[in-house]
Amino acid sequence: MDTKPKTGIRDVLKRITRFQPKKAIGIGALAGLMALASFGLTSTLTPPQIQASDHDDGDIDVRSRALSLTDLYVFREIDQNPGAGQGDLILVMNTNPRSLARQQYYFSNNAQYDINIGRVGNVDRAANGIADLTLRFTFGEPNAGNRQRITLNAIDRNGRTAVVNQTTNGARILTTPVTATTPTLNPVTVRGANLTVFAGLREDPFFFDVEQFFRVRAGLAGLGPSVGFRPAATAQDFTKGYNVNAIVVRVPKRFLAGGNAGINTFDAWLAINIPDPRTGRFVQTEQFGRPAVNEGLILNQSTLAAYNRLQPRGLNQAILNEATAVLGALGNSSARIGVLAGAFFPDVMRIDTTVASGYANKINALGAPSAGRMLLDDVIDITLSVLSNGAVTSDNVSYTGAPGNPGQGHQPLSTSFPYLAPAN
Repeated sequence: MDTKPKTGIRDVLKRITRFQPKKAIGIGALAGLMALASFGLTSTLTPPQIQASDHDDGDIDVRSRALSLTDLYVFREIDQNPGAGQGDLILVMNTNPRSLARQQYYFSNNAQYDINIGRVGNVDRAANGIADLTLRFTFGEPNAGNRQRITLNAIDRNGRTAVVNQTTNGARILTTPVTATTPTLNPVTVRGANLTVFAGLREDPFFFDVEQFFRVRAGLAGLGPSVGFRPAATAQDFTKGYNVNAIVVRVPKRFLAGGNAGINTFDAWLAINIPDPRTGRFVQTEQFGRPAVNEGLILNQSTLAAYNRLQPRGLNQAILNEATAVLGALGNSSARIGVLAGAFFPDVMRIDTTVASGYANKINALGAPSAGRMLLDDVIDITLSVLSNGAVTSDNVSYTGAPGNPGQGHQPLSTSFPYLAPAN
């Protein structure tokens, strides 16, 4: 299976950067660009810290790895599996980075795992970060068989909630233990719509030479010698061999659209909420939309923790202060700052369901990727090229890996739902 996006990186870069801002950049835009620019190159204000994808960003005392998001994928099922039925989307929420092979890990039984959906009437409209539908997953304590009970809450914009904890045949919705030879697929009915839910350990599909990235980034920022990425024969994929806790949902488009046949485009983003020990009320501790945005805020952990609480609808003054310094260090023109900010913020994943899914398959009038994200999309190559204005084009890592290089390569994806490769 092809591991590269159907649209070339240079073409994506041209299509994104051709758009010019129509007004002066505001606080949100500056903060947004700081996130992006920090990822692509680095700030000269602090030494680099080990953070890549969303796998390690913003570690705080109250958050374990079970409460750490890694990636979001959104795609039409038929684009992953030509034999699938028409009209269904696949939503993937990955957590718990760097889970070791054959080790059992659990979802937190104190947290809420949210997949948020915003309905978009026009693919070229700016995102507003308002959820019209939230699919909220909560988990019970593990039983003797290493399974956890799952409860799905479907919450509309007005707070009306449908609670589902049984499959359509009356069984409890359950996770899949790492020792299982086949995944537990949970068919459920929510407000008359048929969904399928999987939750359990799968191989992490993300791929990136993060070790060399820090060297490249330091050189671009003047903090070390100027180096490029390693060739494919020696480049190392830092997620090779690791698992993640995955929530995968098959959901009809018409359900996401709320019965409105005219809605074909959606914004998706993830959030994790935990109870405040002082009040018992749930608060957001992390959010995630597009890859290579959130983790770019590396100046200090307290700022990143605030960013995770506020996005995609709010911003923090500290982020703005850091943004101005980073942007100056990177030497971006005001026009380019405006283009990138308008393209990538608020931090949501947009998918136009009228076109084939793929991170580079459609760029809207704002310059934003608007066709979701497939499991094999090389989002790092695309993002590096855009944020470095073409100076960096690839980290030379792919999902399948380079022949003869043991430091790369993932298992083949499953041919059927939940599609992620089985756990290592």
